[in-house]
Amino acid sequence: MTAVSSFFGLNTALRGLLAHQRALDTTAHNIGNASTEGYSRQQTQLAAADPLSLASVTGGNAAMLGAGVDVEGFKRVRDAFADLQYRAQNMAFNQHQTTSELLGSAELSLSEPTDNGIGQVLAKFWSAWDDLANHPESPATRQALVNQASLLTDRLNTLQGDLTAVRTEAQTQYGLLTGPTGDVLAAAQQIAQLNASIRSAVQQGASPNDLLDRRDVALDKLSGLAQVSVTDLGDGSIRVNFGDAATPLVDDTTVTWPQTLTSPGGRLGALLQVADTSASGKITGYLSDLDAVASQLISSVNSLHGTPFFSGTSAATIGVAVTASTVQAAPAGSPAGANQIALAISALRGGAADTSYANLVARIGGESRAAQQQQTTTQALVNAADDRRQSASGVSMDEEMTNMVRFQRGYQASARVMSTIDEMLDTLINRTGHVGL
Repeated sequence: MTAVSSFFGLNTALRGLLAHQRALDTTAHNIGNASTEGYSRQQTQLAAADPLSLASVTGGNAAMLGAGVDVEGFKRVRDAFADLQYRAQNMAFNQHQTTSELLGSAELSLSEPTDNGIGQVLAKFWSAWDDLANHPESPATRQALVNQASLLTDRLNTLQGDLTAVRTEAQTQYGLLTGPTGDVLAAAQQIAQLNASIRSAVQQGASPNDLLDRRDVALDKLSGLAQVSVTDLGDGSIRVNFGDAATPLVDDTTVTWPQTLTSPGGRLGALLQVADTSASGKITGYLSDLDAVASQLISSVNSLHGTPFFSGTSAATIGVAVTASTVQAAPAGSPAGANQIALAISALRGGAADTSYANLVARIGGESRAAQQQQTTTQALVNAADDRRQSASGVSMDEEMTNMVRFQRGYQASARVMSTIDEMLDTLINRTGHVGL
């Protein structure tokens, strides 16, 4: 039989003591980071230590004597597929949320349905022409008409300015996010720096779990801004494609920014769509429809009034070109009390201008409500995706408390084994050869 050191069992017990100590340390780390953003719970990977090979035992058969337990590493519990699902839903949610916020601002500027809305002001403008038709010689009625026309043009000017401000705000936000101090570049640089640290740790055989968590948090933030595609380079570092750009945003430690994005999705995609000054831009489309309302109003009233009643050609430039004394209720040379022009213009109520404005209100309101509904839907989806991810990666206090008790018991048992072996060795060393043994 191969001789085994008397201290072999002591070393085996020490391995168990140290292994359970590391497991308790990991449990404490999990508990301490239970509320840390993006933290993934960790597990101590225990495995049987390499056994001691015994050349022969009684009977001539070879045997291997167990040597206890070793800590192989510290595993980060993370579901890569759940990460993909969450980032896809996070991109969609941020896109619809941003669209909802901006279109909500556009809808709010309409002030419909209220007395301050253009719909009511336009109705009162037509009513003022009715009043003029009933009292064509009244200076007060003429002045009331001019005042109502001024209020209408002011509301059109203001709405045009408010919608333009929404578009400008979208352009400003996009510039801030994509600028040299913006969130995109900051996240990209952080990922590049973490790539270098993680690759170095992996090459040294370490498990940089906390660094990986920090990198995943940065990727989550990027996914809210635009579509994110991640490629593992195999050495601990990653390549990140952002939006619909042809060049990777991050390739190992190289950051390429700025880049041209056309339809990136996420918050940037929504901002681009609203900020677009071409005909396909949302706010630009609203402004075009509003200009059509102003143009129809100008042309229809001016053509019947004889002399220009409104000045300008669009919602931004429309104004009142007459005074109370130059308002025409009837053609020049008509007898006193004639009101043909006033009647003809009042008959425009419900015509092209009213219909175009009603369609504009319906379009803005409908698209704003649709964006709100999509935001609500994607909010539920992103919450569900995050719940699935947390069920795998999140820290469960109940589970950690159970692990703490389990590892504590293991530590106590290993300590007890060590004490027992120590007593045996004391007997062997200090009492061997004494009479009476």
